Amino acid sequence: MSPGVDRAARWGTAELARAQVPSPAVDAEHLLAHATGRDVGELRRERLLGRDIDEATLTAYRSLVERRAARVPLQHLTGTAHFAGLDLSVGPGVFTPRPETETLLNLALGDLEGVAHPVVLDLCTGSGALALAVAAARPDARVGAVELSPQAHRYAATNLAAHPAGRSVELRLGRAQEAFPELCDSVDVITCNPPYIPPDAEPVDPEAREHDPELALYGGGVDGLEVPRQIAGWALRLLRPGGVLLMEHADAQGESLPAALRELGFADVADHPDLGGRPRVSRGARP
Repeated sequence: MSPGVDRAARWGTAELARAQVPSPAVDAEHLLAHATGRDVGELRRERLLGRDIDEATLTAYRSLVERRAARVPLQHLTGTAHFAGLDLSVGPGVFTPRPETETLLNLALGDLEGVAHPVVLDLCTGSGALALAVAAARPDARVGAVELSPQAHRYAATNLAAHPAGRSVELRLGRAQEAFPELCDSVDVITCNPPYIPPDAEPVDPEAREHDPELALYGGGVDGLEVPRQIAGWALRLLRPGGVLLMEHADAQGESLPAALRELGFADVADHPDLGGRPRVSRGARP
């Protein structure tokens, strides 16, 4: 007799907990749902009903659990990341969007309130998550995005093409520090989740350390802020007077990045915590 769905899920949870994977029960369910071709809601109903699982699916599921226990990111195994209600294609070569980046998105949408037909740029767009989320929330906006990595750029192009709102986003391949020069002095809001980890530091979790591309992680300079400073300097030229830059940063940069923005000439600089209360996004306006 084939094992039940519930038994398989409990086995996966135990294996992932033994490997100290965060949220083992959630990950086990998502992997089993992926292996069975169902969504998590359907899977949970099958668990309650005591449904069985065939051997071929069980073998595929066990392989997924083993890879997740080796700290391959869940999103790489399923091929999908969820961000702001959107399903995004992700995998090796592109930074996996994190829930804390929704803080940056919410701040951007707040700054866009009352601005008709705004111009928005997302610099270092990665998977295209922020650009797509802004375009979905503000159909009247002109949204542009730029990514340096050709591999990440391909993921962004795929994600933007897969969603109706994303098809209006202008995606470019190149350096954020010189992107969209024709929009100088006219951009209302710039969002940016740049590389910012110092060269002598490492991400705490092995998923980021071993699987996120280095280009998306390390910001250069002794403090990790060399690239963020360069991008912020270019952003000052892109923004209209009163336009806003919103830039994500590491927990430890809640004072150093705002200080750098003030030195560059930004006004009304403030830092904002994520939902966990950790310093996460610096905001500055062009005077």
